[in-house]
Amino acid sequence: MNTPKVVVITGASEGVGAALVSAYRELGYAVVANARSIAPSTDPMVRTVAGDIACPAVRANAIGEAVSAFGRVDTLVNHAGVFVAKPFTEYTEDDYARVTGVNLRGFFEISQRAIDVMLTHGGGHLVTVTASRDNGLPSALASLTRGGLDAVTRSLAAEYASQDIRVNAVTPAHAPGDGDVVDAIVHLETAELVTGVVVRVDGGR
Repeated sequence: MNTPKVVVITGASEGVGAALVSAYRELGYAVVANARSIAPSTDPMVRTVAGDIACPAVRANAIGEAVSAFGRVDTLVNHAGVFVAKPFTEYTEDDYARVTGVNLRGFFEISQRAIDVMLTHGGGHLVTVTASRDNGLPSALASLTRGGLDAVTRSLAAEYASQDIRVNAVTPAHAPGDGDVVDAIVHLETAELVTGVVVRVDGGR
C-alpha cells in the first residue's frame, strides 16, 4: 500500500487555511491542520492540532502528530500570521511580542522541525504565506516580520536545494480571493523544479 504524502498547515481553521486543507486532500495528501481554535475532523486522513503556533508545545505537537499519525512530513504550509495596523510610534511591547511570536518565531521553529523530518525522507516543500500591505494601512510591524520571510525563503531555498527541499512563498494582497491564493500554493506544490520564488497574488496592485 502506498503511503500518502503528508502536509502540515498552520492557520487552517477558516478562509485560505481551511481551503488549503480541502485542496491538499484533493491532491491525495494526509493533512495535519493547526489553528488556535479548530474542531476535530471526521476525515481519518485529517488530524487537527489546536493551539497558538507562537507556543513551543503547539509547534512540536503539529509536527509530532504528522510523524506519529502518518509517519512523515512532506510539506509545511506556514499560513498562520498576525497583522496589527497601528501608526509606528503606537506599537506596544505586547504588539511586538504577539506579532513576532507568530510571524517570526512560530515560522522559524516549526520550519526547523519540519525540515529536520524532511531530511530523513529525502526531501520536501516549505511554502509560506507572507503579506503585501499596499493598501494604505500602517504596517511597519507586519513589514518587519513578513518582509523578512520573503528573504529567508530565498536563503533556505539555496541552502537546501541540494537536499531536494524546495522553499517558496506566496504574497497575497490585503484581501485576495481565497481561491487565487490556494491555486498559487497548489501550483507551487506541483511545480517540482520551482524553488526560491515569491509569487505575488495581488492583481497587479
